[in-house]
Amino acid sequence: MRSTLARLGIAGATAALALAAAVVPAAANDDWDGGDSRDNWGQGQGGHHHHDNPRLYKGVVTANGGLVLRSAPNRGSQVIRVAPQGEVVSIYCKTSGQPVQGNPLWYLLTDGTWAWGAARYIDNIGPAPRWC
Repeated sequence: MRSTLARLGIAGATAALALAAAVVPAAANDDWDGGDSRDNWGQGQGGHHHHDNPRLYKGVVTANGGLVLRSAPNRGSQVIRVAPQGEVVSIYCKTSGQPVQGNPLWYLLTDGTWAWGAARYIDNIGPAPRWC
């Protein structure tokens, strides 16, 4: 069920991003930098959906050279922007996507645009984000 809902949300977000976002060159390295995400992705949060909860979670980008943020939770999707290493980002929710260095989670970020970042390169500040 969560997978179907996530695909529907991704399709809507992708359509909106395609209309509104400018493509930035993929100059940053989004390969694994050896850091580890503090997200406890082995333990789900029961699939609860809290779309009416405006709380945003926070994280810090750990990827050397910055993290490529994308229109969908996979490395083949459109590049939206690059978040520099050390940037504190606002996270709306998490979903499963293409695994990056063994971590299948991606975070939907809300910093000016809606874009997906691999959780492998974002260390949580505080609690892990809720599921989308």
